[in-house]
Amino acid sequence: MITMKDIIKEGHPTLRLTAEELPIPVSPEVKQLGKDMLTFLINSQDPELAEKYQLRAGVGLAAPQVNQSIRMIAVHIPGIEEGIDEPILSTVMINPKIVSHSVQNACLAEGEGCLSVDRDVPGYVPRHSRVTVTYYDLEGNKHKKRLKNYPAIVVQHEIDHINGIMFYDHINEESPYYLEEGMDVIS
Repeated sequence: MITMKDIIKEGHPTLRLTAEELPIPVSPEVKQLGKDMLTFLINSQDPELAEKYQLRAGVGLAAPQVNQSIRMIAVHIPGIEEGIDEPILSTVMINPKIVSHSVQNACLAEGEGCLSVDRDVPGYVPRHSRVTVTYYDLEGNKHKKRLKNYPAIVVQHEIDHINGIMFYDHINEESPYYLEEGMDVIS
């Protein structure tokens, strides 16, 4: 089981590497790691399990964050509306690629956080408001998914990790809350 002690922190060299593409189908070990990463996210969003295992809540986790420099991410975005148990997106993506994106950008009103960053980093993180992503699942099936707003932002954050990019690399240093023209602020 992955816990917070398995997640490496900013400054660790693995977080700045461009991760290796994985051969499809993936090995049993990689498949298990993907399942463990998704389980971590699900557990981190369960208040009882999060408290029991001292987990910080997360919606995305990239393999480099558990010191594996491979192109694999897990995403678990819970349903927003009360009483809806179905997650908006819950999957492991192997070799994810953004194949198209919107011209319009968006950012989160609260900024972004990261399980590998133990500090608040204020500022807007501009991202594409819509992306189309191709990836393989753990069984080796190819998918093409269109995402917008919050799910698009989460997936871009995780894809950045497999490219050695941290979210705060996108924040305008001179003016952290600078809003480019037409940028959508998602609350």
